[in-house]
This record gives sequence, C-alpha cells and structure tokens, in this order.
Amino acid sequence: MRKITLFAKRLYRAVFSRLVITGLLLLSQVLWIAFLFSRLTDYAPWINGICIGFSVIMCLLLIRLDYILPEFKISWMALFMIMPVQGGILYLLWGNKRPAFRLRRRLEDASLRIHPLLRQKEEPLAQLQRQDPRGALTAGYLSRQGPYPVFSNTGVKYYPLGEDMFADMLPALESAKHFIFIEFFIIGLGKMWGQIHEILKRKAAQGVDVRVIYDDVGSVSVLPVGYWSKLEEEGIHCFPFNPFVPVINLVMNNRDHRKIMVIDGHTAFSGGANLADEYINQLERFGHWRDTGVRLQGDAAWSFTIMFLEFWNANRPTDREFEHFRPESHVKTPFAADGLVQPFADSPVDRESVSQNTYLELINQAQHSLFITTPYLILNNEIQTALCLAAKRGVDVRIYTPGIPDKKVAYQLTRSYFPPLLEGGVKIFSYTPGFLHSKTWLVDDRIAAVGSINLDYRSLYLHFECSTLLYGCSALKDIHADMLELESKCRAVTLNDCRTSFFGTLLSAVLRTMAPLF
Repeated sequence: MRKITLFAKRLYRAVFSRLVITGLLLLSQVLWIAFLFSRLTDYAPWINGICIGFSVIMCLLLIRLDYILPEFKISWMALFMIMPVQGGILYLLWGNKRPAFRLRRRLEDASLRIHPLLRQKEEPLAQLQRQDPRGALTAGYLSRQGPYPVFSNTGVKYYPLGEDMFADMLPALESAKHFIFIEFFIIGLGKMWGQIHEILKRKAAQGVDVRVIYDDVGSVSVLPVGYWSKLEEEGIHCFPFNPFVPVINLVMNNRDHRKIMVIDGHTAFSGGANLADEYINQLERFGHWRDTGVRLQGDAAWSFTIMFLEFWNANRPTDREFEHFRPESHVKTPFAADGLVQPFADSPVDRESVSQNTYLELINQAQHSLFITTPYLILNNEIQTALCLAAKRGVDVRIYTPGIPDKKVAYQLTRSYFPPLLEGGVKIFSYTPGFLHSKTWLVDDRIAAVGSINLDYRSLYLHFECSTLLYGCSALKDIHADMLELESKCRAVTLNDCRTSFFGTLLSAVLRTMAPLF
C-alpha cells in the first residue's frame, strides 16, 4: 500500500508539474492557431492567396538578409514548401533569432553603461603578441568586438570534474566579505545547491551583497514555482531570467546558459557545470557525468563581474557606479600571474556570432593538435569545413563526445555528423562510462578554452554564453593530461559504427534540416 501511495504522489507531481501544464497550454495554442488558419481559409478562400503571397515576400526577404546563416535559410525555405500558407506568418512571428525588442533594449542600455569599464591594458596584449602572435590576433578580435580584454596577474586552476570545482567553491563562498554573484543556467534542489544555499543565507545575514540569477526554463523541472521569492525573503537578491510563461513567444528561445560565480571581485568560477547534483555525480542520470571548469583569482575575474552586472542591471537597474566591484578594491596585494587570461561572453542581442568566430579562429590557427570536448556536435558548414581542412593539413584533430546521451534527438543529430568528419581525417571518441558535458578546447598546448559554449546552433546563436581563453598558463598541462585521461576511457568511433538503415539516414537528414529552427 505504501508503494502504491508513493507512486500515486509521484504521478500526481509529474502530471501537475509546471513543465507539463505549461507544455499542454503551449500545445493548445499551437492547435488553436492551426484551427484558426483552417477555418479562415474555409470561410474566405482568397485568404490562401494572400498568405502564399506573404510567404513569398518573407522568403525573398530571408534570402536578402546577409547576416542570417545559410542553414537557417534552408530550414525556413523547407518550412515554406511544407506550409506555403502559414510559412510567412510563422517566419514573421518566430523567424528572427534576435531577442524580443524589450529584452534587447534593456540589455543594450546596460551594455552602454557597463562595457566602457572593460578597457584593454596595453601590457597584457603586448606580452601576448610577443609570445604568441597568432593567438594575439584572436585576442585582439575579442578585445575589440566583445569588448573583453586580455588580463595578466591572474592565477588559474583547472578542474577536470564538477565535484572537484564544487569542493573549492564552498571555502571561497565562506570567505566572502563584500559580495557574491551567482549566475547559472540550472539551479536544482539537492546536496550541491543545499550546501551553497546555506552559505548564501548566512552571508546575506552578515550583510554580504548576495545576488543570484538562474534561467527559468533551465530550472523549470528542478525548482519550485516562484523559488526566487523564497530567496528574496532570506535576504538573497534573486530573479529568474526570462520567466517561462505558457505563451508562444520568440523570446522564450533565448536562454541564459552561462555559468558564473564571483566572490568579492577577485575570485571567479566558470565552466560547464551547473549547480545541481548530477554535475557532481551525486545523482546518476546518464552514467558518470564528466564536466570541467576553471577558477580565476586576480584581474581576469573583473570580466565575469561585468558580465553579471550587465545582466543584473538590464533586469534590475540597481547599481549607479561599479568601481567598488573591481578585484583590487578588496585585495591590495598584487595577484600571482600565471600566463594570460581572457574571459568572454556571447549574446544573441547583436549580429556578431562571437562564439562561432572564436571557435573558427581556434580551428584555423591550430598547427599541430586540436582537442575538443562537447556534449553536442551539431555543426554548420563553416565549422565542419574548418575541422576537416585542419585535419587534411596535418593537424591532429580529436573530438570527444558522450557515450550515453541525455537527449536522444541531439545524440542522433550528433552522430549524423560523424561520417563526413571521419572521412576528412578527424578522430572522434565516445566517452563510454557516461555523459560528457564539458566544453573544453586545447590548441597546440598553447591556448585553451573552458566554458559553457556547446558546438550546436543553440549555444552559437540563441543563448547567452561565456567562456575563458587561457594563453600559456600552467593549467594547459593539466588540460592536456585530462584530455589523455579522458581518451583512455573512450572508444574510437569508426565509419563502420556510423552505418545505419535507410530510414535512419532519412531521419538524420530531416533532423539536420530542421535543427536551426529549434
């Protein structure tokens, strides 16, 4: 009887969860729109002609827009062919990949106030130009376009697993005397967040400025409704980014996928791991969960502070000046230098694909080796061509992907890109013990990237993301050793492994055509 009662409670919670109810409401809106179109065309057949004409205009406009990727254009044109009547209106409603006007305006206003604080000092960039001229070109692009400068005077620690980073997060949070900033895609109730939450409550009671941002969609199934208000009652300032509402809306497509923790301006944690138990292997979902991260102590933490403050003040404009958040405001002694460090962020607000361009830069400048870990491998033509070209010119290109998927559709899509990469000379490895969630790059053992940016359309074009470039840091040796240790637990993928049935090939083709739309 007790087992039946527990099952009934779980079933009730699942059926009446926020995710299920919101999904049903969205589905009802889709069905209502479809019914409305059907009834309108039955009532007035001439509407069909107007809608088709409008679809033609939208299709021509799509062709004309140079900043839109060919893959997006192909996907929408396929939809126009399938739905010539509704296609134009659907594109008008959801075709623009930039965030909705109000969100974009708030973020742009915050950027105008805060980005001038990110000024590139001459010496770190000059030092990089002396030690790595090609890497300095990539750094110069990010410094001008971001604008995210290169920093010296920063200590770097690399974490091969989420639980290793978590172990250092706790004492860092305990040491906070002035402020704690936390911004993560997912915050989930459990051991990891429970321990962090206890520290945050205690620090807030001591007068520390504690602020938390979480993505509402990312956390929709692991946090109660209105969880932010509970934190506010405890003295922890908080808001959910882009709240998940049961209304079909373009802006729902843009999520805050970043992972940022800043303590007193001088210590920052970032990487691929969220604040939930599977990321520290306290909850097993898809076998062993492997993730990576970095800790920055020193000047480079300023960039992560700025990223957070920009987001915070776009949603809650509470800060009038920002100088007291600088690293040197609370630590008077110089920070230990360990190579050069360049944190950067990417945003769908602008028309510059910073993440994609940075990844292309890393691929194109590789001379000897290029190691990449990514949970999803859903490539556009530019990145796929660059990877194959790097392998063909003699670079040892290795890509590590999960052996156990978290999303079957994404896994099927990922595997569909294996054959052309393997034929181009790229080596692909599958992490057999479980799910590989890290997004780490290593180029010639001289540059690394550790962050939140996946190799898929969502990360590269729709999400707010962040990463850190490391130039000549001692942590590069740790990353290289971790890549080799990872490979020892992987199985090399061959072309024979990629063979599938006719229907499997057809399914992959359909998924690849539609991938940019989701």
